[in-house]
Amino acid sequence: MTKRNQAVGAYGERCALRHLIGAGLRPIARNWRCPDGEIDIIAWDGPVIAFCEVKTRRTGEFGTPAEAVVPRKARRLRGLAARWLAESGVNADEVRFDVLAVRLPVGGPALVEHVKGAF
Repeated sequence: MTKRNQAVGAYGERCALRHLIGAGLRPIARNWRCPDGEIDIIAWDGPVIAFCEVKTRRTGEFGTPAEAVVPRKARRLRGLAARWLAESGVNADEVRFDVLAVRLPVGGPALVEHVKGAF
């Protein structure tokens, strides 16, 4: 991954985090990593823990940001969430997997689409 792509991704994650906070979610972890991968954002949405995958795109050349979350990625995120829950000791009545699709149009503000329960 190039430095430019890393910068775009980091900016998209900051936009997604602001969106979640504005929607009333309470972040509890960002960029949680283990040997198996990374979870972008973990947040409380009332009594529900939301595991959030953030995808950012500058153009539509490779599809929409949400389309980048393919079944293989969803399976990996489920496994990562189970590991985080086991390691953190946090108990939740319900968990949810969200996708935050961030588009960065030229000359305009970031557009964030929050897909709750995406998979």
